[in-house]
Amino acid sequence: MPKSGGTYSTSDLSRKSGDIIAEAMRHPVTITQRKKPRLVLLSIEDYRRLRGSVDKRAVGTIETMSDGLLEEFEDAVEAYADSEEMFQP
Repeated sequence: MPKSGGTYSTSDLSRKSGDIIAEAMRHPVTITQRKKPRLVLLSIEDYRRLRGSVDKRAVGTIETMSDGLLEEFEDAVEAYADSEEMFQP
């Protein structure tokens, strides 16, 4: 049934959704529309693994800083602000 390595058209998805979903539970499946890749179906486990491995936005934010590091950061900002005031006419 796969056209080329787990790639199906939107028409295939309409006609054979059960089979395609079953395959997507084993490995990601690409859905094409007008011969262009448009979607990827994958298991929730694969999705969660991908989200966990690429979503590093919370790392290094002020909210995740240790108290000591936050204090150093605040001191540095204050020192910079003080130095800027010295150079203002």
